Amino acid sequence: METKEITRTRGGAFLLQETHPENVFTPEDFSEEQRMMRDAVKEFIDREVWPNKHRFEQKDYDFTFELMRKAGELGFLGIGVPEAYGGLEMGFVSTMLVCDYFSGATGSLSTAYGAHTGIGIMPIVLYGTEEQKQKYVPKLASGEEIGCYCLTEPGAGSDANSGKTKAVLSDDGTHYKISGQKIWISNAGYASVMIVFARIEDDKNITGFIVPYDPENGITLGEEEHKLGIHASSTRQVFFSDTKVPVENMLSERGNGFKIAMNALNVGRIKLAVACIDAQRRTVSESVRYANERIQFKTPISQFGAIKQKIANMATNCYVGESGCYRAAKDIEDRIAIRAESGISHQEAELKGVEEYVIECSILKVAVSEHTQDCTDEGVQVFGGMGYSSEMPMESAWRDARISRIYEGTNEINRMLTVGMLIKKAMKGHLDLIGPATAVGEELLGIPSFDTPDFSAPLSEEKSILKNLKKVFLMIAGAGVQKYGTELEQHQQLLLAVSDILIEIYLVESAILRTEKNINRYGVDAQQTQLAMTKLYLFQAVEKIQSKGKEAIISTAEGDEQKMLLMGLKRFTKYANHPNVIGLRKQIADKVIAENQYCF
Repeated sequence: METKEITRTRGGAFLLQETHPENVFTPEDFSEEQRMMRDAVKEFIDREVWPNKHRFEQKDYDFTFELMRKAGELGFLGIGVPEAYGGLEMGFVSTMLVCDYFSGATGSLSTAYGAHTGIGIMPIVLYGTEEQKQKYVPKLASGEEIGCYCLTEPGAGSDANSGKTKAVLSDDGTHYKISGQKIWISNAGYASVMIVFARIEDDKNITGFIVPYDPENGITLGEEEHKLGIHASSTRQVFFSDTKVPVENMLSERGNGFKIAMNALNVGRIKLAVACIDAQRRTVSESVRYANERIQFKTPISQFGAIKQKIANMATNCYVGESGCYRAAKDIEDRIAIRAESGISHQEAELKGVEEYVIECSILKVAVSEHTQDCTDEGVQVFGGMGYSSEMPMESAWRDARISRIYEGTNEINRMLTVGMLIKKAMKGHLDLIGPATAVGEELLGIPSFDTPDFSAPLSEEKSILKNLKKVFLMIAGAGVQKYGTELEQHQQLLLAVSDILIEIYLVESAILRTEKNINRYGVDAQQTQLAMTKLYLFQAVEKIQSKGKEAIISTAEGDEQKMLLMGLKRFTKYANHPNVIGLRKQIADKVIAENQYCF
């Protein structure tokens, strides 16, 4: 078999070029070290967390804090922290892997972990001075100290740079006095190190500071917020009143706070996506076990088609989301390595590596958070009346899942960002959108081929459809840009529709590439269920793209242009051989039911 040279794509370039399976990373590619780390985290969660889920629902904040300390002792808080500052420095994929398996049992611990390891530690690692890193990072990596991130204010949520918190330099120039109010601060109740954003004078952008928690230094905490879910995640308001912060505790440079916040969000988005994956695995496993045990009409309910449909969809979405998360994680890790080899610092390399794939980070955040909500909702349904009971795990899983669509920028904002950032990349010359979009326009004017291709090879038709789905995006996005130009971002409903097409393309491609790679190494017989999940997801994605594409076309085009675009949509979403959708779902569900757990 011919081996192709492994190449790495730029962020967003998946839309414009064919990616080969040997160029993607899949969960089947984990190293022995990574598998050992994964198993260690699973063992910790299964021993310390899962049996004690009730304690989280009873708002046992101390228990969350205790588990974070234990996680620190085991090294789980410092996976991505450089060795020089007490971490394991294991790389981006390993960081994602630990985040994944640490986060599935309860949203409370998942939130505490994400807030601490992501936005609590990484701003100091990536932007701090050597003195700041030596002083704060080792204790944060070990769990001796817990971090929190004070950005959101009553009037500054999605518009993060509009915060009113002030930092005033003292007359002697030795310290700043910070005054203001922060809300929705995760880990606030047990944090000892705070990353705080404030505005100096009338600066255009906010500035970041490292602020040790000291109630005698003008810092007071509000009461714990009463929330829909994540009950044992400490969430409080934080008030600063002339809080003295030494000038040497400024993070990065004056006015760089907004940049820090945005880059933290980029990392946070993909980590939030992967943090939702094990929640799906556990929900699928718990649902199928219940369905196998629950007898109605003298039959386990797992044998009913209505239940099989749910199990198949839940497992499929999990498989696809997992495929996308680890594909993007390795792309980021490789980009970091490329940057580091060029001679820049590791911090700068990591920032640039993640920044390269901001589109993929937003795509995954949206898709996986929504898959998780759907998964837990179906989990409740499989359990029936018991699913609504707090005695069962589904009720809390459903509530915990809801916040993921709001964290790290709402899904609506992230949807619009995917398309907006793609266009910006094109305008900067990083991606050529005009050439391929023009080619699609010319293809629409030509006579389509009526030849029947040879689709006998596994996934050959699916790959052909994927190419055409990319044309759908270019066709509709191109028409939008042509009509509205730079004002496109003002047409939010159009952006939402187009972004859904982009999201589905990335997920479909990730699933196809993973399955194809594993067929090549394990044989097609060993991947029959994975093949079925890939086909099922593609079918559902095509249905969604047809709907969103039609909505976008009839809302932006008229007359002959509308007719041409609708014909193009029909042409580019056409199957030569439709799959047996019910048969695919049965095949997937039967495998999961036989294994009595999510098994991929």
